[in-house]
Amino acid sequence: MAKDCNSSAHLHPHLVLLFVLSTISTFSVVYWTSQRSPASPHCYNSPYEYPHENQTIHLLSFASAWNHLTFSSNPPPKLLKIALFVKKWPHRNLAGGLERHALTLHHALAMRGHEIHIFTANSSSSLIHSNANLHFHLTRPTKSGQLNHTLVWNQLCSENTTARPFDVFHSESVGLFHSHAANISNLAVSWHGIGYEAIHSNIVYDLLRNPGEAQHLSITEILPRVIDEIKFFKDYTHHVATSDHVGDVLKRIYMIPDERVHIILNGVDEDVYNVDEDRGREFRKSLGIPEDAGLVIGMAGRLVKDKGHPLMFEALKQLFEEDETLRNNTYVLVAGDGPWGKRYKELGPGIVAVGSLEQKQLAKFYKSLDVFVNPTLRAQGLDHTFQEAMLSGVPVVGTRFASITGSIITGEDIRHTFLPTVPSIKNAVRWIWKERQQGRLKESGGRARKKAVELFTSAKMTLAYERLFLCIWSQTHVNSSLDFCSFSIIQ
Repeated sequence: MAKDCNSSAHLHPHLVLLFVLSTISTFSVVYWTSQRSPASPHCYNSPYEYPHENQTIHLLSFASAWNHLTFSSNPPPKLLKIALFVKKWPHRNLAGGLERHALTLHHALAMRGHEIHIFTANSSSSLIHSNANLHFHLTRPTKSGQLNHTLVWNQLCSENTTARPFDVFHSESVGLFHSHAANISNLAVSWHGIGYEAIHSNIVYDLLRNPGEAQHLSITEILPRVIDEIKFFKDYTHHVATSDHVGDVLKRIYMIPDERVHIILNGVDEDVYNVDEDRGREFRKSLGIPEDAGLVIGMAGRLVKDKGHPLMFEALKQLFEEDETLRNNTYVLVAGDGPWGKRYKELGPGIVAVGSLEQKQLAKFYKSLDVFVNPTLRAQGLDHTFQEAMLSGVPVVGTRFASITGSIITGEDIRHTFLPTVPSIKNAVRWIWKERQQGRLKESGGRARKKAVELFTSAKMTLAYERLFLCIWSQTHVNSSLDFCSFSIIQ
């Protein structure tokens, strides 16, 4: 018996991790069941479970993505003064997903008349803004390049003592430090990736690392970060999950009350990303791709290891060595910066690295594709590139992570997913080739476009956030006759 009791010390680290995760999950359910108030609003537990038609609901109890709801695009009945906290303000095409989300959302809110105050770090690049409703409060970043939370807080307090205090506060990730957020009830934080998701990524990194290669992060390093997040996330009043999966994790694992977690999927500019076959053909022609090309695959984003490009490179290399027909009739367009842009060129003339593209050029890039592939190894957040491609009428194929299969590729009608392994990627590319030869990719692109228009536009995202901010405002102004938290389901 003594030997059996100690046998767990010899288990594979990943088995130990799975046990720990299941324990955390079970503890979360038990803890939350014991802590939850019986007066809490009823929540709709299924990702796509909706109230009956012609029913009025309380929006904070709606458990599915708010993108599924249709909010009025008429001028808002109340204009808000909103404080935004974001580490960096984007500079042209160099922005990451979080910064692009902040730019797209708050520029659209400013266009709808809201007064937006942006608290961010000063940078050498010029700020992108062309609206009088956008006001910047810049601070010098710390030596490590982080937002100086003390200076930001002082700026905020100064602005909040003016004739008109802020109606709502919005933090992109930890743009507003949690210790400052603890006493602000009219605050929402958007999460673009959380520590719990990183566990899956690190398992993948560890399984793929070469002999002698240093481990990315050990399990003993990851779990304390997750536990720390669970502790301080409660300091933020309202949480916006940018994927269905994260919304579920915030409730079950991070133990945040259901009515404080809201799912609003990312949105991208539908005026830029749309269907235009003529522009797609022009882009192909500019790159010397023949009109009768058998298959044009596209990839976009940072061309680095954690985005899966070593795996994609090896998969394409093997496929081209094994299948001469596929090699001679397939073109792979690679947009973005990073070391793997040059490596891809080693695979032959069918690989075209176009570099980092401005938004309008990127839109033409998507329009030129038969299919878009994202081999990312990062399980965190919801990648904008999927949504951009889908709005452009392009079917998408990506890694089988929960955020992707839960919100983006939710069925074979949208297209395909693969495991983060070379054999699985090879099978996916062979499947894509077959689909292209049988003329089914274009039909899949139409279905992808339909879903993206319904869920992934910047207009959908903006109206959902606007209604959330109005609801939060009305929750803190109980004497107001305006109720923005009630919503009528009419079908």
